[in-house]
Amino acid sequence: METLRQNLARAQGSRLALVGLPWDGGSSFLTGSAQAPPRIRAALRSPSTNSWTENGHDLDRPGLLADLGDLDLTDPETAFGRIQEAAGLVAQAGLKPIFLGGDHSVTLPLIRALGRAHPGLSLLQIDAHPDLYDHLEGRRETHASPLARIMEEGLVERLVQVGVRTMNGHQSQQAERFGVEVFQMAGLDRGLKLEFQGPVYLTLDLDGLDPAFAPGVSHYEPGGLTSRQAIDLIQGFEGELVGADVVELNPVRDRHGVTAMVAAKLVKELAGRMLGPAGS
Repeated sequence: METLRQNLARAQGSRLALVGLPWDGGSSFLTGSAQAPPRIRAALRSPSTNSWTENGHDLDRPGLLADLGDLDLTDPETAFGRIQEAAGLVAQAGLKPIFLGGDHSVTLPLIRALGRAHPGLSLLQIDAHPDLYDHLEGRRETHASPLARIMEEGLVERLVQVGVRTMNGHQSQQAERFGVEVFQMAGLDRGLKLEFQGPVYLTLDLDGLDPAFAPGVSHYEPGGLTSRQAIDLIQGFEGELVGADVVELNPVRDRHGVTAMVAAKLVKELAGRMLGPAGS
């Protein structure tokens, strides 16, 4: 954590922070997403593209996006605590964070910190899965259950899920229990306009996109969002975006780095959304 503090000190004057979370201890079926943060960074720096957001920010300009490096999450006993502490430190420094997962279980400790830092926080989730399991194979802190824990702990005022296409009976009951607003892919309005009062955190599971657009994930679920739809959701909702994560890239399955490039594009547009229109 000392390295993060040193990097935060050097990041004074920046507006946004990038933090890598190399963790897949909550994964089921396949591991590999712990390898994702450096792949997304490499895609962000790829000479095949550039550093500009669609709303006119050059993220290479000093004072915009500070890369704080990856956390050391090698000890599974302390990983969640370290993630929570790091998120709290970034928030205390006044930076809006973008976290690079890692599997989706990391969202729980992130929101444990940021829910306290931003009273009245709403959570917008782009995902193929509701991630509302009470437990998976006897475990309660997996990538299939972070949203259940978040809602049980009362960490957010509102949870809105977009792109879901694996809702089962148990998770449907959980969604009703917690008052989750679910926009499933079946019948999704392409002109969907979401409005939030107060601060918003966006958690973006890459399997929310159709495998045609993001094949480098552990859980293929056809019938999902296009990359353009995901970008439109990022750009189009009403509310203040105060933090985000991009999770579930699995480099083991990411042939030619296609999904890493998609993840990098989404990171850029999340950053652009947090910064607001250039010149405003």
